[in-house]
Amino acid sequence: MKLSILDLVFINQGQTTKEAIQNSVRVAKAVETFGYHRIWIAEHHNFPSIASAATSVVIGHLAEQTKSIRVGAGGIMLPNHSPLVIAEQFGTLESLYPNRIDLGLGRAPGTDQLTLRALRRDPMASQHFPEDVKELLEYLSSDRKDGMVNAIPGYGTNVPVWILGSSLFGAQLAALLGLPFAFASHFAPTYLKDAVTIYKKQFRPSQYLQSPYAMIAMNVVAADTDEEANYLFTSVEQSFLGILRNKRAPFPPPVLSMDDFWSEQEKQMAKQMLSVSAVGSKETIVQKINKIQDEIQADELIVVSSVFDIDKRIRSFEILMEVQEQIFDPSTARAVKN
Repeated sequence: MKLSILDLVFINQGQTTKEAIQNSVRVAKAVETFGYHRIWIAEHHNFPSIASAATSVVIGHLAEQTKSIRVGAGGIMLPNHSPLVIAEQFGTLESLYPNRIDLGLGRAPGTDQLTLRALRRDPMASQHFPEDVKELLEYLSSDRKDGMVNAIPGYGTNVPVWILGSSLFGAQLAALLGLPFAFASHFAPTYLKDAVTIYKKQFRPSQYLQSPYAMIAMNVVAADTDEEANYLFTSVEQSFLGILRNKRAPFPPPVLSMDDFWSEQEKQMAKQMLSVSAVGSKETIVQKINKIQDEIQADELIVVSSVFDIDKRIRSFEILMEVQEQIFDPSTARAVKN
């Protein structure tokens, strides 16, 4: 069972974009030595807290600074781009870093409507997502015959393509096309169980994948004690409170208590969005991850560990890997010695 990382390349309060990307390089190098399988970067625009808008550029930088870990997009929001351009970008990355590049595709714009217009994209572009995915797959394929337009680089690279989702639509499309599926349960957990169930039941074997492969995203903040982990997690809670209030800001430092920050209604809304989370000591995160896994039976877990302090963020990933043998196996989900 594989463990992977979704790095949102957070820009902390008081930090520059360059420093945020340098922190992501530190994370990538560290998790590679810990044994994580892949690290993904997501496309978001007009977010003061996220430095990965130029997603393929950041992916290339992380791949250059590491040696073996897979690096990819989790994901590229395809309605913002032409399939040809994305095939060229990821074909170039695959040419530079062979057998290390992943391409996860989402159909949301990854931003608000005003920014969508600034991207010069048709607001209805997401309606063509299935056709755009198929076109992109053709550009990357070595089976493309007599194409009048080819992705160069891109043609024949066969970069692994994933479908990302936070609803049932992505699950159905991934199953129909026979592609691996990743669910964004770290912020949109409502349809997690139904989506994975539908994906597995409706999956059609393809040239890309013979059997279904489902990855779920989960917030994981691990520390030496539950108290420390809950303290560190208040940065995430503040960030989600900003989303609820439509107030965007750099990623905030942790606080001793959230009680003075949100109303009871806001607290409940944020808790629901963050319900697929494991926050605590080794024992606590093992129990929480296995509880989710018992219900979902995912093939891979991709974790988001959004911690303000970079050293504590890396330590969170280290702690998780230290208890890997107790994760995904209910029979071994017992107390773990510190």
